[in-house]
Amino acid sequence: MFSHRTEWNLASNRFTEAQNEARQSGAKLLDLTISNPTHAGFTCDQATILGALNRPESLQYDPQPKGLLVAREAVAEYYRERGESVDPESLILTTSTSEGYSYLFRLLCNPGDEVLVPKPSYPLFDFLADLDDVKLTPYLLLYDHGWHVDLPCLRNAVTERSRAIVVVDPNNPTGSYASAAEREALNKFCAEHNLALIVDEVFLDYSHDGQRRPSFAGNREALTFVLSGLSKISGLPQMKLAWIAASGQDAEPALARLEVIADTYLSVNAPIQHAANPLLEQRKTLQTMLLQRVWENLNELDTQLAAQKACSRLDVQGGWCVIIRVPVVQSDEDLAIDLLRDAGVLVHPGHFYDFPREGYLVVSLITPVDNFREGVQRLLALCNSR
Repeated sequence: MFSHRTEWNLASNRFTEAQNEARQSGAKLLDLTISNPTHAGFTCDQATILGALNRPESLQYDPQPKGLLVAREAVAEYYRERGESVDPESLILTTSTSEGYSYLFRLLCNPGDEVLVPKPSYPLFDFLADLDDVKLTPYLLLYDHGWHVDLPCLRNAVTERSRAIVVVDPNNPTGSYASAAEREALNKFCAEHNLALIVDEVFLDYSHDGQRRPSFAGNREALTFVLSGLSKISGLPQMKLAWIAASGQDAEPALARLEVIADTYLSVNAPIQHAANPLLEQRKTLQTMLLQRVWENLNELDTQLAAQKACSRLDVQGGWCVIIRVPVVQSDEDLAIDLLRDAGVLVHPGHFYDFPREGYLVVSLITPVDNFREGVQRLLALCNSR
């Protein structure tokens, strides 16, 4: 009686079962996978955040399909402060970037059409594609003194049913930004094959070298949709506000159709929209704290790696994760389970992010510093003992 879209294997895998067993045993775990900033020990401006939600305007229902102008202007101001121009009328507000992806898949694809997605990357796209009747075709990111888009792989992956390319900038978990040359190549590729560009920029502001990386918002060389939101920009995942910024050729008819999709759901609530400006302002404090944590943990990791020989890390340019290269003496899943059971350390095995081969663990750089230090010590001790 259920649709084929939801025919997922819902049985727990071995790694999930090992986590459940460890937690049920009462064992204290050092969680090196934490991605929720509200659980990572950061202090926020509670008075301002809660006060922003206490506004009389929120008692009025004003259903605007694109989102309230006051909120779209706040988003445009965020880009203006980055030195980039985004018209509030080019924005569609959503509750999350996941919802934004769904809107775009529905806008661009008929059932069975294809979207090109990076590999490795965050394991979100499969479920969204299933729910929107879209087929995903991976293109590879290759590691050679840094991460690069495998352009020949991209060319081989495109078919007559391809409708869009997804770029995660910076990618999660590789932390790699698209270079200027890759931006040019992607725009050219989209023009040649009549493809849209969907760019997920939720971690854009978290450049590890402190340099401001340019957004794809306002890109004119291809029909471009940029996704972002409060979850990562301001470290406020509980404040459900995100957006789509459209630009390039055919942006106007795309926005007209997106407005109908958004009008069908009207999912973004009034209090969050009226609070958009002060909530976006929180990024100026929270991003500083988050980046300081990232730098501290990355320095700690490098110090510990330098004192041993078995493990190393891959270059990372931005975001909240780092990839540790480990000896391939067992599967990444088996190693992650051993770390959980024998060392009380929780990490993500590489296959969680669709790494094509074994030998990779992914850890979070926003883990509280003491937990990160101890967790890395235990991880390296176990890997070096084998």
